[in-house]
Amino acid sequence: MMKSIRQTGLVAIIGCLLASSCKLGRDYVRPDTGLTAAFRGADTLVGTADTANIADIPWYDFFTDSMMIMLIDSAIANNYDMQTALKNIEIANQSLRQSRAAFFPEVEAQLGGTNQQWRSRDFYSSPSSKWYGRDGQAEPPDNLFMYQSQYLSSISISWELDIWGKMRRQNESALAEYLQTFEARKAIQTGLVATIAEGYYNLLMLDAQLEVARRNLRLNDSTLQIVKLQRDAGEVSSLAIQQTESQMLLATSLIPQLEQEIAIQENALMALTGRMPDSVYRSSALMDWRMQDTYDAGVPLQLLANRPDVRAAELALRAANADVGVAQAYRYPTLTIDASGGINAMLPQNWFNIPGALFGGLISGATQPVFSRRRLKTQHEIAKLERDKAEISFQQTVMDAVHEVTNALIMIEKLNEQYAIAERRVATAQLGVKNANLLFKSGEATYLEVITAQSNALTSELDLVSIKQQQLNAKVGLYRALGGGWK
Repeated sequence: MMKSIRQTGLVAIIGCLLASSCKLGRDYVRPDTGLTAAFRGADTLVGTADTANIADIPWYDFFTDSMMIMLIDSAIANNYDMQTALKNIEIANQSLRQSRAAFFPEVEAQLGGTNQQWRSRDFYSSPSSKWYGRDGQAEPPDNLFMYQSQYLSSISISWELDIWGKMRRQNESALAEYLQTFEARKAIQTGLVATIAEGYYNLLMLDAQLEVARRNLRLNDSTLQIVKLQRDAGEVSSLAIQQTESQMLLATSLIPQLEQEIAIQENALMALTGRMPDSVYRSSALMDWRMQDTYDAGVPLQLLANRPDVRAAELALRAANADVGVAQAYRYPTLTIDASGGINAMLPQNWFNIPGALFGGLISGATQPVFSRRRLKTQHEIAKLERDKAEISFQQTVMDAVHEVTNALIMIEKLNEQYAIAERRVATAQLGVKNANLLFKSGEATYLEVITAQSNALTSELDLVSIKQQQLNAKVGLYRALGGGWK
C-alpha cells in the first residue's frame, strides 16, 4: 500500500514538472500589418512632432464647449449601450475566474445512506455479502423479504495535471476575451463621444441655418413691400408681386422645416444621454468655432494601441491562437489523480466507529484518446482555420483604420479649401443683394434681379454654414479614427 502511494506521488511530481515546461500550440506573435511610416495626406495638416497624437488628448480637453462636455459626461454615465458594456465586462470576468480555477482540484463531499428494503433473499447475494433484518440482527428470521443498508460520509478529490498546457491555453483565451470586453466598452465610448459631438455641431448648424432663413425672410418681406408700392404706382405688374411673394414663401417654408430638424436632433441627443426628450441649451454658436491649421495625427503604428476596435481584433486573434493549443491538447493523454476518504458502515451505530469505519484510496491514471471518429482532429483543424480567419479580420481592421484616418485628413484639407471659396461666395452674394436693392430703388434694376440676388445669397449662406459643420465633423472624425474619446 505504501509503495503504491509512493509511486503515485512520484507520478504526480513528474507530471507537475512536465506541466511547468510543456505547452502545446505556438505562442502569439503579431502578424505583419503592412503599416506605412506616415499617413497619406498628412503633409500639410500634421504637426511637426511625428509621435504627437490628438488621440492621447482626453475628450474633456479636446472639446471645449461646456454644454457638449455636459452631454458627453451624462451619456457615458447613463447611456444604455455603455451600461450593457459594463455588464458584459462583469460576465467575462466571471468566465475568467472560472478558467483560472481550472488549475485547482475538484473536491466533492458526500453524506448520506442507502438501503434496499423487502428484497428477496436470493437478490444481490454473494458469499461476501451480509444481510441484516429490520431488527439489526445478523441472522434474520426465515422470511421472504430482507433489506440491506449502508451509511457513508466521504470526501473525494480529483486533479487533472496540466501536462500539455491545455488549461493555461484556456486561461490565455479567457483572458483575451475578458480584455476584449474592455475594448468593446472603449469603442462604445469613442463612438458615443463622436456621435454626441457631431449631433451638437449639427444642432449649431441648424440654428445658424434657421437664422439665415429668418434674416432672408425679413429681406424678402422688405422687397415685397417695395414691389407693392411700385405696383400701386403703376411701375410694375401683379406678376412682380407674385414672383417676389413666391421667393419669400420659399424662405418661409425653410423655417418650420429647420425647427422640426432642431427638435428631432435635440431628442436624439437626449436619447444618447439616457434622458427623456427635452431641449438642449447651446453655449456657443457655429460660426464661433475656428479650425486649426495643423493636427497631430501621429504615425499609423499608434493605431495598434489607440484604436479599441484594432485592439479588440488583435485580442480575438490571441484567443483564437490559444484555442488552437487547447484543441491540440485534447488529442494527447490526460493525467489525473483521484483521492477519496471517509467513513462508512452497514449499521448506523457503527458509522463513527473509528478507525474501523475509515476507508480511503488514491488512484492515478492516464487517458489517451484512440479513436473518436475524427472528432478531435476536426476540432483542431477548425481551430487553426478560425485562427487564420481572426488574423485576416485583424489585418482588415488595421487597414480600415488607416483608411479612415487618411480619409479624415483629406476631408479636412479639402473642406478648408471649400470653406475659403464659400466665404468669398457669400461676400459676393451679399454685395450683389446690396447693389441690387440700391439699383432697384433707383429704378435701374428690375425686381427679377433683386429676387435672383436674394436667392443666391440664401443658397450661399446655407452652404457656408453646412461646410462649417462638415469641417467640425471632419475634425471629430479624425479624432475618432485615431482612437480618441475613450481616455
